[in-house]
Amino acid sequence: MDIAIIGGGAAGFMAAIMARRTNPSSKVTIFERAQKVLAKVEITGGGRCNVTNSFAAITDMKQAYPRGYMLMKRLMKTFSHEDTFKWFEKHGVPLVTQEDECVFPKAQDSHAIIDCLVRQANELGVTICCRHRLVDIHKMEDGRLKLEFDNSTQRIFHRTIITTGGSPNGLSLHYLERLGHKIEAPIPSLFTFNIKDRAFCDLMGTVVDPVVVAIPGTKLRAQGALLVTHWGVSGPAALKLSSYAARLLAENDYKAPLAISWTDELTRQEVESCLLKFQAANPHKQVANLHPFGLPSRLWLYILSKLGIDAVKPWAEIGRKTLNRMIETLVNDQYTIAGKGTFREEFVTCGGVSLCSVNSKTLESKVCPNLFFAGEVLDIDAITGGFNLQAAWTTGFIAGKSASSYEL
Repeated sequence: MDIAIIGGGAAGFMAAIMARRTNPSSKVTIFERAQKVLAKVEITGGGRCNVTNSFAAITDMKQAYPRGYMLMKRLMKTFSHEDTFKWFEKHGVPLVTQEDECVFPKAQDSHAIIDCLVRQANELGVTICCRHRLVDIHKMEDGRLKLEFDNSTQRIFHRTIITTGGSPNGLSLHYLERLGHKIEAPIPSLFTFNIKDRAFCDLMGTVVDPVVVAIPGTKLRAQGALLVTHWGVSGPAALKLSSYAARLLAENDYKAPLAISWTDELTRQEVESCLLKFQAANPHKQVANLHPFGLPSRLWLYILSKLGIDAVKPWAEIGRKTLNRMIETLVNDQYTIAGKGTFREEFVTCGGVSLCSVNSKTLESKVCPNLFFAGEVLDIDAITGGFNLQAAWTTGFIAGKSASSYEL
């Protein structure tokens, strides 16, 4: 059995390894359009490779996977984050779980993961062909698939697994659409927010952890650390919200209101109670010198300036009206998203091959037999923290196993 893997990324390598393991008589070839394989794995997690997540903070799969959570819930019964952890440790890569539940190689180097995958593929006799970009697939009468590459070569395979990753413009998915697959328009889903507010951006480098960020008028909200940058905001809270709100923001040209609660999940009443106690305990202290809720001093001075409160004023002189404005700003500070920035070099898209075009157990195409999918080419995407790579390992494992276990 000849099996082609289109795309030499995380999902592609896992699919190739599983195909060979499941069916040792199969011949497996990975076709990668770039000059080298696993380029995205190399840069993920700042070059350390955030392999997966412990999922300890996830109570509902939708929190991690805004799109594709039902499929991921089902597929992870077959190959979960725990299986990923065991798989890499078994193959010589010790892993560590950080305090934030992200899992990395103990070596803190993505090459530990890359070397492991390449070594496994080589030992199993997987052929790797770089500089091969697939441009079309033709169904043959006997069920095999003829693959057409951009260098005018054609190859015929019994099974083909598409693991080409995200497609920012969707152009590279036209050949799949021609075969009858429904394509959800690919759009960015992990990005930072641009905010055109000079005074706010002057706080660059300030981190507040945790905060709650939300898009007013929707149920979209995210919690986590927020980093103020010279262009706006970044950090886990902003990235999570960008993932949840990806479609909405794309439809609105990346312009939308943004609300920040600097006091995390505290209600107005709780913030009011804390401030009144704070005021009563420190009547003669200057407002600038005592910042409530452990807020960074630069942020607190910015909030005072924004509200027009004299920084040298003692707490006792803060009247009821001013206190109410202070509470409102702490729990519902309003900004305007004026565009999106990129998050490192990690470009994640939502969209791709619609899950309604794919068998949810085997990841085989419903419209083109013997064609399978894995990884980000599917309409599955996640928040930051190792969840996107976990989707690649899970779907790659299942597609590789499914494609090679069918009888010819």
